[in-house]
Amino acid sequence: MSERLTCDVVVVGAGMVGAACALYTARAGLDVALVDRGPVAGGTTGAGEGNLLVSDKEPGPELDLALLSGRLWADLAEELGEAFEYEAKGGVVVAATPEGLTALETFAAGQRAAGVEAVPVAADQLHALEPHLAPGLTGAVHYPQDTQVMPALAAAHLLRASGARLLTGRTVTEVLRTAHGAVRGVRTDRGDLHAPVVVNAAGTWGAEVAALAGVFLPVLPRRGFVLVTEPLPRRVRHKVYAADYVADVASDSAALGTSPVVEGTAAGPILIGASRERVGFDRSFSLPAVRALAAGATRLFPFLADVRALRTYLGFRPYMPDHLPAIGPDPRVPGLFHACGHEGAGIGLATGTGRLIAQAVAGGTPDLDLRPFRPDRFPKEAG
Repeated sequence: MSERLTCDVVVVGAGMVGAACALYTARAGLDVALVDRGPVAGGTTGAGEGNLLVSDKEPGPELDLALLSGRLWADLAEELGEAFEYEAKGGVVVAATPEGLTALETFAAGQRAAGVEAVPVAADQLHALEPHLAPGLTGAVHYPQDTQVMPALAAAHLLRASGARLLTGRTVTEVLRTAHGAVRGVRTDRGDLHAPVVVNAAGTWGAEVAALAGVFLPVLPRRGFVLVTEPLPRRVRHKVYAADYVADVASDSAALGTSPVVEGTAAGPILIGASRERVGFDRSFSLPAVRALAAGATRLFPFLADVRALRTYLGFRPYMPDHLPAIGPDPRVPGLFHACGHEGAGIGLATGTGRLIAQAVAGGTPDLDLRPFRPDRFPKEAG
């Protein structure tokens, strides 16, 4: 059935970032509709681990956004209770060599200057934080501000709190524009949604939505696998990862890269990552990737060698060539805003992104300078 709806803002994408954009624009007094071809959290959000991290971000725009987002997540957790399993468990980044520890401590010193709480941990103190860590590690840095949520639950609760009209099962086929080129809504396979503002929060598919508006945005899928163990008593207290994870995240390589990331969950299973590779939207199982995840995890926590992995799942991170998301108005198309390209940090950065979008849409002064996130910063050949 075809129908026509009129509102102030149409958000495209029902993942975590779209949910946060809906929440904060609605709280700015705007009438919001959110549309997605699938269900809530049916894409990258549903395949995420729910990490809200500062530990893996160097000083700069992304870290500033992470710190803002962390404060907003804490406010939402207090407001909405334990509905989405918010857990302020902290992170521990470990080094296996003296050289690695020196690099890690230098990285942490820069973060501290930017407002991050980063606490050095000597080798003989490691097992007080994580009793089951492998012996022989040279030290670590503890990040108390790292937290975690259950991502699908969090997206659903943010949407519910927003009061936005949720229109799932609808594919956006066109961004509608006036004769002068400004946005006037979107066309879907089930009718038109008329609005003077469209927010592209389509995650890994952000390039396709941008193209519907006639603009270029180089969002590419970066595949990753996660191993899930059988439920266990809590034996991993923090999010724990090796120091080379940060370099792996920042890599521009399309080839498979893995670095061990291990964390317990409130429900009992341990989640094991992280792999990255650019293979398009190939959803086939990769035995080399999963083997590398298991090997890396057991190097950090030897007890995992005797634990059963019950399943594995994959998702696609929305990769951008400079590793910064596109956030804010697109000067090429009046009324078009972007909130996508967060790669593996979209869960954590969603709240800050939503707040910045709401401030920009309402014509206010955003909490952060949006220039580093400009959607039109890429030449046509980027990516």
